[in-house]
Amino acid sequence: MSNIPSKDEILQWITDNPGQRSKRDIAKAFGIKGAARIDLKRLLKELEAEGHLEKKGRTYRDPDKLPPVGVLIVQAPDSDGDLFARPMNWDGDGVEPRVLYTPRNSDPVVGEGDRILAKLFAADGEDHQYTAKLIRKIGTNPRKILGIFRKGSDGGRISPISKGSDKEWLVKPGDTHGAKDGELVEGELAGPKARMGLPRARIVTRLGDPGGPRAVSLIAIHEHGIPDAFPDAAIAQADAAEPAGLDGREDLRHLPLVTIDPADARDHDDACYAHADDDPQNKGGHVIWVAIADVAHYVTPGSALDREARKRGNSTYFPDRVVPMLPDSLSGDLCSLHEGVDRATIAVRMVINANGAKIGHSFHRGLMRSPASLNYEEVQAARDGTPNDKTAPLLENVIAPLYAAYDSLLTARAKRQPLELDLPERRIELDEDGTVTSVAFKDRLDAHRLIEEFMVLANVAAAETLIRKKTPLLFRVHEEPSPEKLDALRETAQASGLTLAKGQVLKTSHLNALLNAAGEDQAELISISTLRSMQQAYYNPENFGHFGLALKSYAHFTSPIRRYADLIVHRALITAHGWGDDGLQPDEIDRLAETAKLISDTERRSMVAERDTSDRYLAAYLSDRVGAEFTGRISGIVRFGAFVKLDETGADGLLPMRALGDEYFHYDDETQTLMGSDTGILIGVGERVVVKLAEAVPVTGGLTLELLEHAGQARPKPARRNGRRKGPVRRKVGASKSGKAKLRKKKARR
Repeated sequence: MSNIPSKDEILQWITDNPGQRSKRDIAKAFGIKGAARIDLKRLLKELEAEGHLEKKGRTYRDPDKLPPVGVLIVQAPDSDGDLFARPMNWDGDGVEPRVLYTPRNSDPVVGEGDRILAKLFAADGEDHQYTAKLIRKIGTNPRKILGIFRKGSDGGRISPISKGSDKEWLVKPGDTHGAKDGELVEGELAGPKARMGLPRARIVTRLGDPGGPRAVSLIAIHEHGIPDAFPDAAIAQADAAEPAGLDGREDLRHLPLVTIDPADARDHDDACYAHADDDPQNKGGHVIWVAIADVAHYVTPGSALDREARKRGNSTYFPDRVVPMLPDSLSGDLCSLHEGVDRATIAVRMVINANGAKIGHSFHRGLMRSPASLNYEEVQAARDGTPNDKTAPLLENVIAPLYAAYDSLLTARAKRQPLELDLPERRIELDEDGTVTSVAFKDRLDAHRLIEEFMVLANVAAAETLIRKKTPLLFRVHEEPSPEKLDALRETAQASGLTLAKGQVLKTSHLNALLNAAGEDQAELISISTLRSMQQAYYNPENFGHFGLALKSYAHFTSPIRRYADLIVHRALITAHGWGDDGLQPDEIDRLAETAKLISDTERRSMVAERDTSDRYLAAYLSDRVGAEFTGRISGIVRFGAFVKLDETGADGLLPMRALGDEYFHYDDETQTLMGSDTGILIGVGERVVVKLAEAVPVTGGLTLELLEHAGQARPKPARRNGRRKGPVRRKVGASKSGKAKLRKKKARR
């Protein structure tokens, strides 16, 4: 061929021959030689200027199509279990193409976040545009960053919003994803470090105005990777669900099972009822019913809803929103035990004696109808003699018997001696725009404790039944403190003039005795230190007991709307009692250990996200009070300073070393103290301080403080002569073996 091809012919040839895209390949295909190459070059430049072709290095390609080989990021499996992938670099004007990854039997396993080099094939007439075959894995889970984009002439930078991270990331002009200056964005690592040693990033998601309403929880959701959108298949399954009938169920609608929840609760997954036991052999005993929403009826094993619930592990709660484990049509409606409507339930009937010891129980799959949805405050008010229109008719036959049964359970609790760490819980109030209006500590009412005791008893009954019936389940495990953490607690106790005996099997009663022995000034220090000595609770198919509750066997049964572990226990109960084919399946049993690890991790993820969100809201709330003075207690000692918990809000702020005083401070990890090298001032956990708020950064949740008073005394200043300290440093911690003992004695005297 000697004639120069048309533009359409060139484009068609590039489409038909994706592996041959250089100018040399095109010239060879059309027989173009000599001076005619100049005309071909002109045509290619025109196609590039018109946007039909894109030049990458020495090759040309259609910018609205993917190359035959490319780097992809694997996405999470969809509702059908298929793996899709996203192209790393998509510069087309149209919608990013959908790529289905089709692994071969010999391919290594890939999962969400993995990067792969793959061969791409066009897929016509499908719900995806390409299929991909693996060439090789090239990386896993690229590092992500959440921050504020600052536009510049060279592209821009991302300023991270995470606490403790002040290094910016550089963004090239082609990697901004159209982000605007000041916008909240999510970026990922995009190559080697640039000038000044800063990492390079490409923006993958734009999240809008960081100061906008409700942006705080949105930041946490993206920063911690919490799924907040349900797949279409899960939504369709939830929307198609219908209320359960009486078929195959026990009719429990005659029982006045009431729900007692916070006033702003949207879902009600537990209800209770109690009455005096009429068995003459159990004089002074009680019968307690705890009914739980039968979520297993709607969320069946292996379904789209089940896969999504397992992935989420639990609901996540923020001051302004909830990221639920189940779609709202289930969590807020069909699975919620609303008053006056029939609802499917799995209930447990428990018999206790006059001393609160459980002497029998049985499980029932039934249908209930709650006569009332109550909140803690109105139930407590009714108990205290001021019922309202809703609680007055229920006071004698429902509320009074609940408290009578609770009083008996308190006797059993006192004998069992679970760990008594009654720490205050913070409540952040927002207005309609998402602005913090107040921060207060929640009241702890007997109504709260009543429900907690009933739920603990029901959870124990579930664990005991499944153990007896030899049905696999997930236990809630809380192991005793490690020897190292116990030694640290003993050090703190000794420094406070208290004793935690050594050489005995540790029981919660020993820790309760320590907590009770602490005086008013020591109580918070001992409480904080005891809490820090505890292990993290987790889920496991093996039973290692629950140390904190002083229970040999414990499982989570009472909250299947918001915890996947409880749904597993419900299915195990269905299997154990032969109630239907929606029980625990063999493949679920095979992967119980994997599920336990997954949901333990998602629980911790939610806890961190909730804590970070509260920190950001508190920083926003305090941002207009910079310079104000606050009282608080030292809550932690670290190499770079001390943390202070403020009395007014419960917020934690940092006292950096530079804000402690104009001297060098020695850090002692063993005694958890900081000591001034000139003045000898000793700063330890639990001590009272007065601080000034130096800085509040809402976007990171960081509070920086300055020490004004310590232990009732103004911050001492080192003696000086002519602007310099007098003499050398007088004290050095660890200079002799007796150093730490002297510190402990001094702290005990104080």
